[in-house]
Amino acid sequence: MGRQPLLRNSQTQTQSAGGKGKGVHSKPTEILSIEQEELRGVSRTVAEIEWLLLILVLLYQVFEGPLAADQAAISAGLFFYAAFVLSFRYTNFYKSETRWKIALETFGMVLFITWVLWYTGKLASPLVNTYLLVIITSALTLGKFTTMLEMALIAACFMLLGEDVATGRPFSLAYLSGMVAQLAPMLLVAYITTMFSADIRSGLNRARLLSETDDLTGLYNMRGFSIVAARLFDQAIRYNRPVSLLMIDADNLKSVNDRHGHEAGNRLLRLMATCIQTELRHTDVLARYGGDEFVALLPEASATRALEVAQRIIKAVDTTPLEFEGKRIDSSVSIGLACYPDDGRSIDAIQGRADRAMYRAKEQGRNRAVRFSV
Repeated sequence: MGRQPLLRNSQTQTQSAGGKGKGVHSKPTEILSIEQEELRGVSRTVAEIEWLLLILVLLYQVFEGPLAADQAAISAGLFFYAAFVLSFRYTNFYKSETRWKIALETFGMVLFITWVLWYTGKLASPLVNTYLLVIITSALTLGKFTTMLEMALIAACFMLLGEDVATGRPFSLAYLSGMVAQLAPMLLVAYITTMFSADIRSGLNRARLLSETDDLTGLYNMRGFSIVAARLFDQAIRYNRPVSLLMIDADNLKSVNDRHGHEAGNRLLRLMATCIQTELRHTDVLARYGGDEFVALLPEASATRALEVAQRIIKAVDTTPLEFEGKRIDSSVSIGLACYPDDGRSIDAIQGRADRAMYRAKEQGRNRAVRFSV
């Protein structure tokens, strides 16, 4: 039958195959990779907000025309904050994006805004609402806890900028009421934004999980498998390590469907998935290729090691019959395998040759494993 190359039409995924004898779990390396991609996007947005803040302050200087002494202080703040942004973003102090880095940037934004407000009317400044840029950025990217810390810092800055603190008078009830009235909208924005962010993230993660997972077996589908396989194969090339691929085909699924119905066939596929996964390491990646076929990628596994795994899978399936409506249904699988670098230099080549080896296993009598050979 015709086949599609393994890595076409794939997108970034969040899951990987599970450990030996367990269900599908996410691998730390894949989680980190996905998180890095998300953080890079967030970081670009934070950079745009930082430059927007600088532009707003510059426009204030141009159109409002503060006093000469204040203008010098604001210009100094602009200079140092721009230097902070440039050094943080464009001198590669950090090789990878982290949420702590973004948190430090938002704290830097709070300090810069407070400096500018001090010289532009304090709490009466038209720029006081720029604190909302910090709150929204934190709420969307850093979660509730960090956002509450940001709000606490902003509240402290409000107290510093308040007239009662500046004059040394004790806090009056009217003063505190006014401060609460100013802070309340910001707190409400922080709360609502964090709630929306959590709901959106949960929905996206659920949608991504559904798009990557085979409904019947709970394994990767090919969309999810492709990106994971591509990354692992790239690592094998980079570090000159072997990687093997198994193409696994159920020998009697059609006859089971014909004799016992599709429900029996579905249960057989789920049983096979469990048998196969039990014999794999947690670093191996298993997916349902489609129909009655599975594909497994075995990083850092030589052809000899992969053949041993294939033989164990064959034995596990052969010795684990399906019990269905009081009947015993025996099954078997045929496996073809190919290995990098011996059998090809690309994952598509390895997959194609493992597929050919699998058909040879069927031609030789099924219920066996065959390694690709010319």
